[in-house]
Amino acid sequence: MNYAHIIRELGRGSEGARDMMLEEAQQLYAAMLDGGVPELELGAIAVALRVKGETVGEMIGFLAASYERLYTLRRPSGRIRPVVIPTYNGARKGVNLTPLLALLLRRFGVPVVVHGLIEGFGRVTTAQIFREFGLLPSSSHLQAQQMLDDSGLVYVPLSVLSPGLSVQLALRSRLGLRNSAHSLVKMLDPFKGEGLLLAAATHPEYLDTMREVLSAQGAHSLLLRGTEGEPFANPKRRPRIEHLHDGDCDILFEAEHDSLKRLPTLPESGDAKTTADWMRRVLSGESALPPPIANQLACCLYASGYADDFNQAKAIIAVEGNGLSVT
Repeated sequence: MNYAHIIRELGRGSEGARDMMLEEAQQLYAAMLDGGVPELELGAIAVALRVKGETVGEMIGFLAASYERLYTLRRPSGRIRPVVIPTYNGARKGVNLTPLLALLLRRFGVPVVVHGLIEGFGRVTTAQIFREFGLLPSSSHLQAQQMLDDSGLVYVPLSVLSPGLSVQLALRSRLGLRNSAHSLVKMLDPFKGEGLLLAAATHPEYLDTMREVLSAQGAHSLLLRGTEGEPFANPKRRPRIEHLHDGDCDILFEAEHDSLKRLPTLPESGDAKTTADWMRRVLSGESALPPPIANQLACCLYASGYADDFNQAKAIIAVEGNGLSVT
């Protein structure tokens, strides 16, 4: 490939840059993931895409290249779709409740795969909180499959699922900017469409892009605005939760525009130990589950096939999930 030509076309600025066709984008990202692009050109391409902004077609091509190199997992037997939870941001200001959602789903017998980074770069990560529960990251693809089959919940580092994407994410420490991989990993289903993906973004324009990309892929996904980038519902103000499936998009919950009249009791500190201790109290019924998390849990039970319809899923949570109403 002529990388100088690609950089020249991509790097003309937000107004003059040329967008790539889907096939061209797939071919380029394949070379990037395979380590075939020299470092200087790789950095230039990453920055040019950041300035230009990726199109939906380019992201579809990038994702296709990523899936071609992805270490996949075997879906557990049964009608329930495994829930896939990408966790790449962690919490800095608030509390990271991604592990709680995963643990609640496992309690209902829903298989869960969480994938992300180990290092938090100053944030409290899902991996750090899981460690407080004795759940350690899998060290290989085979171990990840075994843990999923044995316990129904596994944390898989990105480096195990996709070494190429892991290298792309690491570019941020050298370039000082996010790149396309930061969005791609949040749309990554190691079951290649057989899972239920929790897809989250912070900015509305990224949500729009994710909706189009996932719909084009025919993905089964719950799409919502993330909390500090993590894919759990804000415990103080529920975001809109959309269900993407078979090319359709259903709104399961509209966004709450005002904070809850009665704020949930959350951990006093967001560190891993304090957060894990609070989660244990929620799981045992000693502390209340925040209503937005209960809402999201109901969405997961419905979209994964655990419940036959959405009303049944809400009723299940109302009865078994700390007695919360999710209407």
